[in-house]
Amino acid sequence: MDIKEILQYLPHRYPFLLVDRMLEIEPGVRARGLKNVTMNEPFFPGHFPHHPVMPGVLIIEAMAQTAALLSFKSSGVKPDDNSVVYFAGIDNARFKRPVVPGDQLIFDVEITQSKRNIYKYKARASVDGELAAEAELMCAIKTL
Repeated sequence: MDIKEILQYLPHRYPFLLVDRMLEIEPGVRARGLKNVTMNEPFFPGHFPHHPVMPGVLIIEAMAQTAALLSFKSSGVKPDDNSVVYFAGIDNARFKRPVVPGDQLIFDVEITQSKRNIYKYKARASVDGELAAEAELMCAIKTL
């Protein structure tokens, strides 16, 4: 999925859209997304200005956005103004290395459980094959 298609599935927009491209999607199973981290990110001036580091909570959010894209593709539902994927839970979050300008984050998300419109995932974020963060996530597709 390129950015144009991602924008059709996620309600997020700048500065909160944190997935630039989906590299792989296997509906009902797994997905791989990508974010190019640049010095132009709006959080860097205020998050350790002399040693810019991407906030861990935003790495988790980016994994959740990747999971949301997988959820929509898995359910066969294309979102509209009446549906949204909510981040419902996070467990066992761990941060293994800082993410800095110039890094390319790769998100690997795997569905571990699904029941109706609730999905659980195992999510990992890596840079150059090195684990940066991991967590177990839960998201729910809701109709408004």
